[in-house]
Amino acid sequence: MSDHSEVLQDVVIKFAGDSGDGMQLTGNQFTNNTALLGIDLATFPDFPAEIRAPIGTLPGVSGYQLRFSSDRIYTPGDACDVLVAMNAAALKVNLAALKPGGKIIANIDGFDSKNLRLANYPEGENPLEDDSLTNYEVIKIDVTKLTREALKDISMGTKEKDRAKNMFVLGFLYWMYNRDMANTLTFLKEKFGKKPEILESNIKVLQAGYNYGDTVETFTTRYTVEKAKMEPGTYRSIMGNQSLAYGLIAASVKSGLPLFLGSYPITPASDILHELSRYKNFGIKTFQAEDEIAAIASAIGASYGGSIGITTTSGPGVALKTEAMGLAVMLEIPLVICNIQRGGPSTGLPTKTEQSDLLQAYYGRNGECPMPVIASSTPSDCFDVAYEAVRLSIQHMTPVMLLSDGYIANGAEPWKFPQTADLPDIEVKVKKALSDAEQKFMPYLRDEKLVRPWVLPGTPGLEHRIGGLEKQDVTGNISYEPENHQHMVKTRQAKVDMIANYIPKQTLDSGPATGKVLVIGWGSTYGSIKSACAELQRQGHAVSHAHIRYLRPFPSNLGEIIGSFDKVLIPEINNGQLVKIIRDQFMVDAKPFNKIKGTPITKGELMEAIRELL
Repeated sequence: MSDHSEVLQDVVIKFAGDSGDGMQLTGNQFTNNTALLGIDLATFPDFPAEIRAPIGTLPGVSGYQLRFSSDRIYTPGDACDVLVAMNAAALKVNLAALKPGGKIIANIDGFDSKNLRLANYPEGENPLEDDSLTNYEVIKIDVTKLTREALKDISMGTKEKDRAKNMFVLGFLYWMYNRDMANTLTFLKEKFGKKPEILESNIKVLQAGYNYGDTVETFTTRYTVEKAKMEPGTYRSIMGNQSLAYGLIAASVKSGLPLFLGSYPITPASDILHELSRYKNFGIKTFQAEDEIAAIASAIGASYGGSIGITTTSGPGVALKTEAMGLAVMLEIPLVICNIQRGGPSTGLPTKTEQSDLLQAYYGRNGECPMPVIASSTPSDCFDVAYEAVRLSIQHMTPVMLLSDGYIANGAEPWKFPQTADLPDIEVKVKKALSDAEQKFMPYLRDEKLVRPWVLPGTPGLEHRIGGLEKQDVTGNISYEPENHQHMVKTRQAKVDMIANYIPKQTLDSGPATGKVLVIGWGSTYGSIKSACAELQRQGHAVSHAHIRYLRPFPSNLGEIIGSFDKVLIPEINNGQLVKIIRDQFMVDAKPFNKIKGTPITKGELMEAIRELL
């Protein structure tokens, strides 16, 4: 048969099926395969909230969106070119996000009368058989039947055989996009090496999917996407939580301090605990506590004892940890609280993304309780932000809140990873003895950064006690004196404010230094703001983009940058939080753009909002 190859620049594929169909694994394998070719990519895994929603239903649909391109890209794409629908529910949930003329690869078996009923299609209606999909190119494949056929000589039960059908789809897509399957074969051998029958069945089905593309006459076109133009170097595909864990490990190695993670599992932060627990070779200790409070309390104890204390959680867990955070602020010891945000309030949308914990990070504790806040903007950025959170915490003797979110945590992108030698040093000062000028140890005597000394308990001659009651200045004795309390509240605030002198100045990510509209972002809106601004700049508009990593305190020149623009727009996946803080601190009439649907802001939506301001 004569097949011809077409070169594409940019492809968005959405894998969707029941949460037992292995769509996340399929998406991950295709992503790793893409990364190995040096093609730029961005992913957006979309999980159901139920651990096992009823099979075939709309709430049970699990999706994985992957965009790959020969150009640099910053978002997983607004709309899809290809939708893989393993059943009727997957088609129904995702059809609106498919481009007109896009391809639907449909598993016929997932569109039987039972599946159509579960997906709430009216009696007798089947989208694969009526004319409702005429605007799309529909590729119908009986994946279930072909999978069973490929495994007819293997003695497994039908249910076990059907588990391999995601491999058939993966094999077919590898054929369609001219790919080599080596990375998936290696993955399967590592995963199922001790289970020869499962290994053989997965490999057989993967190859059957590839051969199906090769032998069926209907498919004549294959597609190729060229390597991306990225700066030379060694890259790897990285997910946000993984990247964050590596940043913490790097900070431990560079500071020479042992790392202790006290954590309680919660979506979407649990992977950091899983990842760090694999690195005992770096002297890392991980402790899965009985609850959120025990988790942070153990991390505070570890910091008091001279380790880097870390705790990881999401919004509901932060709520439980607030009292202990107040203790850490009062003790003035290092601690990093990683909040991987999700949809709220209460248990909210556990598997969907939101950036709605900024005000909680700023103000969500009793009393005047200032704490630095720092936010990551992409999966690879989590490494740098985790490293920086540890540095700030140690060098300024303060707990630090690190904000990420579900979209960053589970998304992946290529990462040009740093060499240890290139990372900035983290200088640690632990006080080991009295100086000649000192008669007696004063635990709250401060240096030029207003930072008190870090002393390990039991150091001879430096014995001291600390606790949550208000301290007398310098001595650290308990004090209920009104003047002292006001002085200490102001001092703790001044210490956090002074961090602005020890962080980089704010820069513009793109656009002119003065102009009509400045778009200010933080966190995971980075990709869509960058893409929308780049597109408008190409069209000749004076639009600039500033993305804030240091949210408390702000970089010292932020006010100056804001003052150079006529209008300020702040897009957020919340009901308007950074916009309140910016208005408060800089007295500027900043405009919010809010989307609170559990999904990222798209480039298209944002371009429209910026155009209105222009």
